[in-house]
Amino acid sequence: MQQTREFELMLKGYGLTTAEFLYHLPDHPHLLQSFIWQHYDIAPDFPALHRFIDFWKARIEGPLHSVIYTHRGLVKPSEWRSVTGELVLH
Repeated sequence: MQQTREFELMLKGYGLTTAEFLYHLPDHPHLLQSFIWQHYDIAPDFPALHRFIDFWKARIEGPLHSVIYTHRGLVKPSEWRSVTGELVLH
């Protein structure tokens, strides 16, 4: 069921967004820690990424240093097509 939902999101224009959050440790502010986040999101607005950043700022004690992200639309509606034939070997 999860794969069907993800495929439907991709057909609607969603793509996989991966973000690396670098943040300061609350007890040791001079040290940076890394956190990787992935979610299906829509470029260029990235509403899910912005919601997560807002959540981080409101609930997580470690202040953000930087966010590096990448986005890839895995399947586009124009790339998917229905196949009407079948080829069987052996």
